[in-house]
Formats: sequence, structure tokens, C-alpha cells
Amino acid sequence: MSDLRSAPVPPLDADDHVRGPDAAPLLIVYADLECAYCAALHLRLEEVRAGRPLRIAYRHFPVRSSHPRAWAAACATEAAELQGRFWEMHDAILADQGHMEDPHLWALAGRLGLDLDRFEHDRRSDAVIERVRRDFSGGVRAGVATTPTVFVDGRAYAGTSLRSLLAELG
Repeated sequence: MSDLRSAPVPPLDADDHVRGPDAAPLLIVYADLECAYCAALHLRLEEVRAGRPLRIAYRHFPVRSSHPRAWAAACATEAAELQGRFWEMHDAILADQGHMEDPHLWALAGRLGLDLDRFEHDRRSDAVIERVRRDFSGGVRAGVATTPTVFVDGRAYAGTSLRSLLAELG
């Protein structure tokens, strides 16, 4: 008989995008940059972080079947990371999900002061594509089926259980 349980969520590594103090509770967030629920979670977590320390690790989980621009947006954030601006690009995309087409991503990269030629090259590079794919694959192995999904101490929260987690956090 096969073991159908999910693998554990991959542990943090040097490539993860993390913000917040090291000693704060860690939330590993799998999200899709085109998902309205992910944008709402982002806003809620920022509200919580304003009142108490949280450590948030962001991982890509672009659901192409329902969010056709999510993959391009994920690659744009990774290209921005290569110029030290991941969180700025991440936050800006989630703040304005109605403008995720290439011209808007290029304009955003320009506003962030990125080298646009490098940005365009990097967002289509094998390394960036593999980075996004690795996050997605790790999420699938860990049992992520919907966005957003948050892991705390190895336990997954999504849907109604995510609401209870947010209530616990304040």
C-alpha cells in the first residue's frame, strides 16, 4: 500500500525570501501574486506585523490555470531580487493586481530603479524560472492545493483554518 501523506514543508534555506526578526514566529507563505485572497492575506499579515513581530517567508505558488499572469509576476519578483528589490516588487504587485501585464511590470521595475535590460533578461532566464518552479514543486510535495497556504511549525493552514490562524495572531 502506498503512503499518500504529503512530504514535510521544505525547511528555510538561503534562497528563501524572509522578512522579520529571527526570533519571531515563522510563517511560510505559499502564494500566487495574482490571487485576490493572497493579496488580502498580505495586507492582513502586514497589519499583524505592525503590532507584533512575525517572520514571514514567501514562496511562489503560481496557479496558471486560474491566474495566467501569476507566473510572469513571480519571475518579475525574482528578477527584481537579483537587483536587491524582491520585497518592493512583491509588495507593489500585490498592491495593484490589475496591472500585471509586461508593460506594467517594466514600468514598475523602472520606478524601483532597476536596470531594465537586466530585469528583462533575468526574468526570462533559466535560473529565475527554475527558482519559481522549485518553490511550486516544494509546495506541491508539502500538500499545498490552494492559495494562500501558510505553514506554522509544519502545520498547513488554508481556507477556514487560515482564518483561525489569523485570529490567533491578532
